[in-house]
Amino acid sequence: MNTEYDIIIIGSGLGGLVCGYILAKNGYKIAIVEKNSQIGGCLQTFKRKGIKFDTGMHYIGSMKPGQVLHALFNYLNLLSDVKLRPLDPNGFDTISFRGDIYKFANGYSHFTDTLSEKFPHNRKDIEAYIHHIKKISAASPLYNGDEAENNNFMETEYIKTSINDYIASITQNPLLQNVLAGNMPLYAGVKDKTPMYIHALISNFYIQSAYRIVGGSDTIASSLTNSITSLGGQIFTQHEVEQILCDDKKATAIVLKNGNIMRGKAFISDIHPEATMNILNTPLIRRIYKERIRNLQNTISNFTVYIKFKPNTVPYLNTNFYYYDHDNVWQANAYNKDKWPESYLYMHQCHQENPTYAESAELIGYMHFDEVKEWENTTIQQRGEAYLEFKKEKSQLLLKKLEESFPGINEQIEFYESSSPLTYRDYTGTKEGSMYGIIRDKNFPVQTLVSQRTKIPNLLLTGQNINSHGILGVIVGALITCSEFLGISKLINDIKECNNVL
Repeated sequence: MNTEYDIIIIGSGLGGLVCGYILAKNGYKIAIVEKNSQIGGCLQTFKRKGIKFDTGMHYIGSMKPGQVLHALFNYLNLLSDVKLRPLDPNGFDTISFRGDIYKFANGYSHFTDTLSEKFPHNRKDIEAYIHHIKKISAASPLYNGDEAENNNFMETEYIKTSINDYIASITQNPLLQNVLAGNMPLYAGVKDKTPMYIHALISNFYIQSAYRIVGGSDTIASSLTNSITSLGGQIFTQHEVEQILCDDKKATAIVLKNGNIMRGKAFISDIHPEATMNILNTPLIRRIYKERIRNLQNTISNFTVYIKFKPNTVPYLNTNFYYYDHDNVWQANAYNKDKWPESYLYMHQCHQENPTYAESAELIGYMHFDEVKEWENTTIQQRGEAYLEFKKEKSQLLLKKLEESFPGINEQIEFYESSSPLTYRDYTGTKEGSMYGIIRDKNFPVQTLVSQRTKIPNLLLTGQNINSHGILGVIVGALITCSEFLGISKLINDIKECNNVL
């Protein structure tokens, strides 16, 4: 094994793979090291009873030609390998409050018209909402393929206002406020904390267009892997990093769990910033900085039921179904354990380009890590009978709640399996199974915004904790990280040239 590289990337999540591709494409000799046997982070899938299930990336947006993710996929050589199925343009997301249904439609005018049918007296509010999310998205240069001064991805005013205050400023109708925030599980928002720009960027991303990935999100990871290796890059699985070695000025090498040492000129960490700090022992990183990272609050985790249906029994549902037992979306994050689940997200998976019937589905409910903390020092498939009973009980509660909105659905289930925050933690490497990493807090914008730079000049960070989470946020974050080597002007020009928009 060649052990000297220009750049060594720790972790093979989307951020690490995108950095690997961009840097290899620009002539750097790169290696990606992954502790698990499967690459991809939240792009990972797994198979049960012949059915492939996604673990983290469930649907994507802005993939029509001329839209931002389409341009980035083209630049990353993904378009030919990743097959997509459009979600229902008349309602890609369905929001249900105690059985009342509200649809999010694709296209700004269509979104306004569709939601105005439910809120005829609030049409001007909905128009104002669309105007604002377009304005906020336009204020983020890197999200629009433009160069940003000092890599600044968002204006300060949009970072210092919470989502709930932002929506309340647009409409006084409390039900409409909750409906507009109804897809909040996409970012695990926290009332009076999560900044408005996160909601605006994600909403704008999906309103433009929305798709499921045919055959699983691991097709993205596989395509990037093939491109990286074809460019001479190397990817090593089951290579867990125990330490990043430093001299008195910079990082010099990584030490693997098997004792091998890999040397590099520069390093990028695609693992959680706290996990990165835990494998560093150097005076170049001050203790106070490590403590700040360790004390940052992370987003909530989840409990997921993976469902296989009996063949040809359940018509394919081409929308994502967000359910709330109450009329306050912010209560979902601070749920009552005795009343769990008070909300869930239900999605069918797309196993072929034009399915008539669904083969499988995922049913996702919020769950705090505290609920599984007693098993935190156990390993996968070795957590004991009490843990298995816990998962069975929670699965049945979620399925019972699903039955209320989809009568008869449980009779069509052939098989199901479940995962807890522990499962998510162990497979994705996020702290306490956090779905979206560190919470961005509008009250402490500087402290909760983690830079791609560290105090070690040749050690950079990437992934969902840098810039923002989600497929677009992570790719933009990877561009910011790669700009430290290539310059942001070159990257933006390369993307534009690739898409013939110079």
